Amino acid sequence: MTRSTKPDRSGIRLPDVDGLIAAVDGALRTLFAPASSVRPVPGAGAPDEALEENDRRLSARLMRVNHSGEVCAQALYHGQMTVARDERVKALLARAAGEETEHLAWTQRRLEELGGRKSLFDPLWYAGSFALGAVSGLFGDRWNLGFLAETERQVESHLQSHLERLPSQDGRSRAIVEQMKRDEGEHAVNARRQGAADLPGPVRLAMKLTSKVMTGASHWL
Repeated sequence: MTRSTKPDRSGIRLPDVDGLIAAVDGALRTLFAPASSVRPVPGAGAPDEALEENDRRLSARLMRVNHSGEVCAQALYHGQMTVARDERVKALLARAAGEETEHLAWTQRRLEELGGRKSLFDPLWYAGSFALGAVSGLFGDRWNLGFLAETERQVESHLQSHLERLPSQDGRSRAIVEQMKRDEGEHAVNARRQGAADLPGPVRLAMKLTSKVMTGASHWL
């Protein structure tokens, strides 16, 4: 018996049982299992310069924010993949999620090197982001891709602001953030190439405000 995704009476396509199982597995892996990376960690070969205590704390806080951002990215993609209709869209989301898993591994490793810890709010960020991803996908693949493209555009801008704040001597953290920024830009370009819709201004603003709440809370906790 096949377990294809079927529309309910409202016409909305609901996730199948396999999709729900995969979503739960993705949540557990993201939140509780160490992430792994196929690519080398950017900047791993650079000297780990001794940082002044204030600089070390700043780097650790910024990398905690970036780690939480990657937790959100995993949740968004898992939510979007759960309800995506087009196999090409699912494949694009899966490729992007794979790179975001590497980002998760890089930020976690650097956070540990700096003596920092992960955000206490990560389970909350995951749940909220998964719901947002699933809701965006219910409107159709063009809007699903549009949400992906806008998310990555905002993340790219956010990472640029971190590059401007990270201590200049913290080469390892800067190398990680620079590579992440390049990857996020490519994700946005790929989504637009596949027909991403332009999100309305109020939606973009709501996404930006939500991001500010997450980054502000994760900076400290």
